[in-house]
Amino acid sequence: MNWKYRLQGVLAALFGVQSEHHRRLQFSGSPWPWVALGVVLILVFVLALLGIVKMVLS
Repeated sequence: MNWKYRLQGVLAALFGVQSEHHRRLQFSGSPWPWVALGVVLILVFVLALLGIVKMVLS
């Protein structure tokens, strides 16, 4: 699987909209690439929120 497919899967999981077919494909194989990408995306999201709050409050 390529990184675009994994990114699409992680974003769909974060929003809670994912087809059963894609979920089954993602749960086959090693979970570590999915976990790593999920952690990175959550960190980017939190940092973006912090940046927006800091910008609004200044």
